[in-house]
Amino acid sequence: MMDKLNIVQKTVMALILATMVLLVAVPLLAFTTVAFSNSVEMTEFPKRLIPKRTVTVKVAPTSEGEFEIFYDSGEGYESIITTKRASKLEAHFTRQYAVTVPGEELVEDFKQTLTNGPMEFTYKKDLFYNFKTFFSIVPNAAGALKNSIIVSLYTILISLGIGSLAGFAMARFQFKFKEQINVSLLIVRMFPVVGISIPMAMLLIKFGLFDTRIGLALLYSVPNIALTAWITNSIFIGINKELEEASMIFGAGSVQTFAKITLPLAFPALAASSMYSFLTAWNDTISALILTNKNQTLSLVVYKAIGTTSSGIQYAAAGSIVLILPALVFTFIIRKYIGQMWGGVEL
Repeated sequence: MMDKLNIVQKTVMALILATMVLLVAVPLLAFTTVAFSNSVEMTEFPKRLIPKRTVTVKVAPTSEGEFEIFYDSGEGYESIITTKRASKLEAHFTRQYAVTVPGEELVEDFKQTLTNGPMEFTYKKDLFYNFKTFFSIVPNAAGALKNSIIVSLYTILISLGIGSLAGFAMARFQFKFKEQINVSLLIVRMFPVVGISIPMAMLLIKFGLFDTRIGLALLYSVPNIALTAWITNSIFIGINKELEEASMIFGAGSVQTFAKITLPLAFPALAASSMYSFLTAWNDTISALILTNKNQTLSLVVYKAIGTTSSGIQYAAAGSIVLILPALVFTFIIRKYIGQMWGGVEL
């Protein structure tokens, strides 16, 4: 009976996990497909799961010496454009097919049809065309990427610098209302960042920090300082005080002991806290919309691109992939330290 129950439990758990994976993987795969599709592929139905790496067109000469371009979207070749101008051919192939071949080279290739009749030509797509186009057509996209990186780094430094010291103080020292302060850290974390954006905007305007990177980082740091203090507090409590005492007996000062003994042992907690701080700053949109005008972040720029783009959604999708990748890389790098933290500190 117990064996049958275990099999049922494992089956149900496997189905739940598989469903969760599908719910995450399928939309992400579809989104990635859009980011690497050209304009013609975006109009195809049903849409390919994996975009083609090449584009094949049929070219037929006309009696006027021009070239008629045919493209097969799945229902046979259809006439798309007729011209012999190199600039027009180059613009068409770049915009519609993401093929970045000089117009003069296209004309030279198509001249073969004047003697050989209609022919098919295959060209490689520029796989990163949508990404390049996103940064070229979206205003200040490159600057927004730089702003996001700097704001995220500021947020991590402020959150870890203040939060870790607060966590150490609560773990090592006794003072009045210690337990109340510890609980209040979680209460601060309960408030959404956007909830404090308006009063924070008034303060930043007063101190001349509105629409600045450091001002935005200060806003993001408010809840993350509390979270960092709460996480590091539990880790510092688990670190044996005798190690610190031994370090000071051998001549190390309190600052040196903290830097060389305590801090390395608490590194998993700092890594986890930095991940939360980074994701808060990197993914936020609404607060950046309220607190920035010129110094917009990448998430805000992508949000505006998706919200205002009626055509060329593949460019906005490419920008979203650029937004997703740093978060994935950062999380992948520090994942082992987070595992150490959940496993506890053993000395």
